[in-house]
Amino acid sequence: MIKAIYPGTFDPPTNGHLDLIERSARLFDVLIVAVGEQVAKIPLFSLEERLSMLKELCKGYPNVEVDHFKGLLVNYAREKGASLIIRGLRAVSDFEYEMQMALMNRKLAPDIETVFLMTSERWSFLSSSLVKEIALLGGCVKNLVPPLVENYLREKRKNARY
Repeated sequence: MIKAIYPGTFDPPTNGHLDLIERSARLFDVLIVAVGEQVAKIPLFSLEERLSMLKELCKGYPNVEVDHFKGLLVNYAREKGASLIIRGLRAVSDFEYEMQMALMNRKLAPDIETVFLMTSERWSFLSSSLVKEIALLGGCVKNLVPPLVENYLREKRKNARY
């Protein structure tokens, strides 16, 4: 059985994330979508909100679990018995950073492989950062995120103080 982890901050989950989840769910026996509690980033959505969104969005995939982790990804992967880390690549600009992370993870845990999946071309421009900026400035994100996430973003904008 092949167990893979798709880690990220998912702040918020986008259609690009869902594309990778769907494709990874077809490739692996078990996929864990793991929300990282990163100290370097200040998310718009709380950990609980991100987990709630992802659990709802992944309900239709019986082999997908949603979880969270803190600390080193490779330690979490070992704890979960996963042998693969999934990373999405949107453009060449992503590759340098992702390669550096993959090589560091290999140094820390040679038994865990990183698999790169190219984002579908229709989502290659999409990032959570851009979605947040557009939504908080009053722009339409209807075709960039699922309706559930659009509603969460609308609520955040209502409560924002600008």
